[in-house]
Formats: sequence, structure tokens, C-alpha cells
Amino acid sequence: MASHSDTLVVFFGATAGANGGKLGSDEREIILLVWQIVDLHEKKVGKLQRRLVKPDSLELTDQSKEETGLSVEELYKAEPLDKVLQQFQQSVSAELKALGRSSYTLCVDGPLIIRQALHPEASKKNLVLPECFYSFVDVRKEFHKCCPNAGQVQDLTLHSMLEYVCIPELPLSEQVMGLKEVRCMVQLSLHILAEPYNHKFSCFEAVKYKLESGACSKTEPVDSETVIRARGLPWQSSDQDISRFFKGLNIAKGGVALCLNAQGRRNGEALVRFINQEHRDLALERHKHHMGSRYIEVTNSVSSPSVTVGTSNEVAQFLSKENQVIIRMRGLPFTASPQDVLTFLGADSPVTDASDGLLFVKYPDGRPTGDAFVLFSCEEYALNALKKHKQILGKRYIELFRSTAAEVQQVLNRYMSTPLISTLPSSSMVPMPVLATPPYLATGSTRDCVRLRGLPYTAAIEDILEFMGEHTIDIKPHGVHMVLNQQGRPSGDAFIQMRSADRAFMVAQKCHKKMMKDRYVEVFQCSTEEMSFVLMGGTLNRSGLSPPPCKLPCLAPPAYAAFPSPAMLSEAALYQPPLLATPRTPQPPHSPHPTPTLAYYPPQHHPAQLYMNMNMNYTAYYPSPPVSPSTMSYFASPPGSVALAAQQPHAQGHVASPMMPQHGALVRMQGLPYNAGVKDILSFFQGYQYSPEDYSSMVQMSQGQTRSLIQPKEWLCL
Repeated sequence: MASHSDTLVVFFGATAGANGGKLGSDEREIILLVWQIVDLHEKKVGKLQRRLVKPDSLELTDQSKEETGLSVEELYKAEPLDKVLQQFQQSVSAELKALGRSSYTLCVDGPLIIRQALHPEASKKNLVLPECFYSFVDVRKEFHKCCPNAGQVQDLTLHSMLEYVCIPELPLSEQVMGLKEVRCMVQLSLHILAEPYNHKFSCFEAVKYKLESGACSKTEPVDSETVIRARGLPWQSSDQDISRFFKGLNIAKGGVALCLNAQGRRNGEALVRFINQEHRDLALERHKHHMGSRYIEVTNSVSSPSVTVGTSNEVAQFLSKENQVIIRMRGLPFTASPQDVLTFLGADSPVTDASDGLLFVKYPDGRPTGDAFVLFSCEEYALNALKKHKQILGKRYIELFRSTAAEVQQVLNRYMSTPLISTLPSSSMVPMPVLATPPYLATGSTRDCVRLRGLPYTAAIEDILEFMGEHTIDIKPHGVHMVLNQQGRPSGDAFIQMRSADRAFMVAQKCHKKMMKDRYVEVFQCSTEEMSFVLMGGTLNRSGLSPPPCKLPCLAPPAYAAFPSPAMLSEAALYQPPLLATPRTPQPPHSPHPTPTLAYYPPQHHPAQLYMNMNMNYTAYYPSPPVSPSTMSYFASPPGSVALAAQQPHAQGHVASPMMPQHGALVRMQGLPYNAGVKDILSFFQGYQYSPEDYSSMVQMSQGQTRSLIQPKEWLCL
């Protein structure tokens, strides 16, 4: 736009739902647009224009009907939004030509009509907005700059601003919604342009056309007050999709980070960083707005353990080519070369700079992971590549989906910074009691428990107690058990132990499909055994009960560390932080003195923990008072844990010295066929001495690998 000083177009809009300070927060469509031209040089005003807009959904809230005075019948005869915007352009252009002006700027009372209503609706309807809607001035900020003593910007209203400069309000006969606001803004603008203020409109706000991609530096400071967390995203959504969801708000360069789970896959969450706190606050108003058919939870967030920030030189060089479309390839053969990938993509989707536009993800030792990122110069080439999703390269099908610069950083940092299996910890040991299964949670078939399914993710213990109402008195002490998912977040399930089966039956009858907040909750009667199975990682659904991984003979490790007797534990020990119990040392058959019971608590990536993470993904438990401590036999290991020995006195009263529980060696097999079984592996090692109970299989299919851990008593050669 050539100049912002020629003309102002005072602009106002209303929706079929909330208006005023909550405009755009409920996703309702625009139903009214009003505007009027103000010549800043001649101090003249143009004709007041008012247009009704026909929404796709002809439904008005009672509040909107009362405030706007419009009815469904009136809106049915109106034009849709794209037609009204064309009329706006034609009307403004004609008046500008008559005034001899060449440019104009929108003037609004707060940014909501532009940022929260017009841009999001146009994005959903795939409308191309005129250039004028990407720049505007806010009359409140201009007035605050002119009259700083009038109050904070967020506290200003048209009424308070007019009262401050002693401008009388319009008569009641002229107070029609839209017309009233535009006339007040015009009067206020003309007043601050004249003596004694002589104000110049200069605080121009911009709306970004598109998301700027880029890499984040490790030294770049991040203001926690500008970051939000978006949850419930479709797994295939890209940073551009997230940018469209927040259309109208300015996201910082490279400010969309898709969160990854422990396997490096997206978990449906993203962290989004905006240019300032004002835009972050507006983004929070889009909580539970829809992306397609799914609603997205938008919450405040300052950090996330699943997002790795910073970049390496390799990533920085790869992302230095701006305005490139990034595609992620997953499931590549480990022997695939750059030329194989280029041939697979074909001539209709040429890669930017050929092999230089490929970035293979590797482990620290140089082994490929099966992932790669590819750069394309335009959207057309990227779409041609996406058509090859699940086509065959070698003997494997390849997954292709859109990616982001932030995901490139996260995936590379995740694989390159952490070894797959770390070394065993040092021999420093500290006594620590560990509770395996509390004595008060005896399993049984008596159906004296209830299962709550479909809880809101924000539900707390207090919400459950309020939901149960008068039946709360029948809950056993510490009988509320909430279940977390694999990412450690509420799963929407909870178990409650009742005093008797009759009470559990009564709760299931009275509370089934009762509302909690904005969701109905299903309540089923179940037994303590079924509850214990689910808490340990099993599933309980209409198809029946599936046992947890530890109940499956093919997945169970041979032995686990013993724990002190419950009688030996103090009350405080019941609430110790959760620890990971790992395989214990096989005892010598003819030992004159029993060796001390040892429990290993390894670093983050000890083989035992890797084993547990891959095969025994137990449902995490949420121990918050007044609920019981964990009822699981195995726990997630906290970072930085060390080897601990539960020292027990000998018969003579002496304490045994600590000792390492492992002996022999661990061998990891990589590249096994997917159909390989136990017999195949045992046959492969025929002739070597090992004990069958020392064999354990560990399967990780996500990266296209199969691994096996074997702990032999003695290796002759390998």
C-alpha cells in the first residue's frame, strides 16, 4: 500500500454469536459489516455503509439477536461474505476516486473483528481477502498514544474515550448496532486529529500472509508468555495447517513445533510461539475451535519435555534454503542411497539441489534410522511426492507426509544426541525401599469397583467426588485411581473402589452417562482384578479383558527384583517416587549365605529400561491425594536414577556388601526377520552355552527393526 495517511475506512462487524470483548471466541460467522470513509486531509466523511451477511448456518444466539436486532429472515435474503466483501471494495474504490485519494487504511475498535473473526472465517471458507485487511490501525491504541492518562488500552471503550474528550453520546434513536459504533469512531478520530491534539495515525498493525519457516537457535531466548500448546491435532497436520488454524494471529518465525513421543512420532500436540503476549492471549480464545471435524484444545504452556530446541550445523545447512516445502519419508530400507530416493520420487517431483536436498536421519554411530527429510521448491512437487505414499522401495513401503523445520530439528536432535543403549551405572549404591504391590489392594473377582470412562482431560479428584454426589460416602479410603496414557497425560479413565458390590452396582445405575462439565461419563461396574489388569497395562472394553504385557508368557522377563516385606516399610515409604524394578541376579545354587536383594535403577536408556519401554508399556498411574499410591509392579524410571541395593542383614547381623547383579555379557541382535521366532534365535546360537531363562526378546517395530537381548552364562566365541 502506497501510503497510510490519505484516508481511513472506519470498519465494524458483528457475528451470529458472541460480540464485544468475546467476538470470534465461539467460531460463529459474521452477519453484519458497517463502514465509513474519513478523509484525513480535508476532515470529511463519506457515506455510512451497512451490509447484512448471510452465514452458512442460519442460527443466531439469543444474545446476538438482542444486540444486533437482526432476525433469521433478514439474513436469509442477504448476500454471502465473499459477495459483501466485493461490494465493500467497489464502494470504497468509488469513493476514493471521487475524493481524489489513492490509498486507505482500516480503522477498527480493537483487533478482534480482523484477527478473530474475518481472517479465521475467510480461511475456513477458502476466501482470498483484499490486501487492505492485512493492515489496520486500532483506535484504542491511537487514542492511548494521544491521551496516555485515559487508562490502559485493554480497559478503554468507546464510551470511556468519548467521555474523556467530552464528546456527547448519540441520541437513543441512532443507537443501532454497527451504525452507533462507526459514528462514534468517526467522531473520535476527527476529534484527535484536530486541535489541540493534532494526532497522526501511526500505529499500524500487520497480519502475516503466511507462516515464516526457519530454524531456532539454541542461544535464542524464548519468552514463555508467548507460547501455547495445541492438543488433539490430526496426526498428518503440518505447521501450515496449524498456521491456518491460528489465521489472523502472527506466529514467530519457525514458531510451530510438533511434539514427538518416545519413538519419534507425532503425538497430536504442538507448541506454538507468537510474536508477543497479546497474540498469545488471542490464541487462547480459540480453545476448542475446530480443525476440520476435530476440536483443538488450546492451553497455556511454557515448555515441554517432548520438544527439543536448538539445531546442529547439519540441520541449519539443510534448512538454510527458505521457502521450501519439507516432506518426511519414513520406513526407508537401511541400505537406501540418495540416488535410490531420487529415483523413487521420480521426475515429476524433483528434489531441491538433488542429493543436497536430502537429509537422512542416523544414530550417533552412523547407522540409518529409516527416516529422511526432503526439500521441494514448490507445493506442486511436494503434492506429486505425497502421491507416492505407501509405494514400494526395495521390499518396503514408504510413508510420506508433510513436515516442518521444527520437526527436522527435533528428530535429528533426538536421534543424534542420545545413544540407543548406554553403559551400566557405577557401583555406587544407596539403600532405598521399594514397594511392589501395596498389601491393601487385594485382587479378586468381587465386582465392588466402578470404572469411569470419558472423563474430561481437565477432571481432578474433586470433580469426580462432585460427580458421584451422595455416593461419595461409599468410596473406600484412598479408593480413587486415575489412569494416564503412554504420554503421562489423563486418559479419560478412572477406577473407584466401593465398600461393596451393591454400592458399586448402585453407582453404575445412577451415574451412568451423567454429565461432568461438558461431557457425559460412562460408568461400569467391574472387579478389583479387572481394575488391576488395566492399571498394569491391560485393556478392558466391550470385547472383554486383555491382560497386561507382564501376563503374556512370550513377553515376560524371567525374574524381577524382590522387594522388602510390606511390614518392613514405613508409612512414608508407601509414597516414595515411582522406580523401575529390573531383572535380578540369578542366585548361585549352593551359596552358604544368601546374597542381598538387588534392584537396579539405571539411567534413562539402560537396556532394561529400554526393554520395559518397548514391551511393557504399562498404563501410567496418577497418584495424587487422596488416592492410593501406585498399584503397579513396575514404574517409570526417573532421569538420573542410580543403582540401588536393598541391603538386608545376614543371620549373623552383618550387612552384605553391594555387588553387581549382572554377569556374562549382553548381545543385541539387529536385523532379524519379522517372522523370526524363539526357536529360530535359539537355533542360531546352537553350540553356545546359555540358560533358557536368560533369553528375552525385545521387539521394536516402529523403526523397522527387531532386536533381541540374550544374557549367556558363558560365550565361547562370537
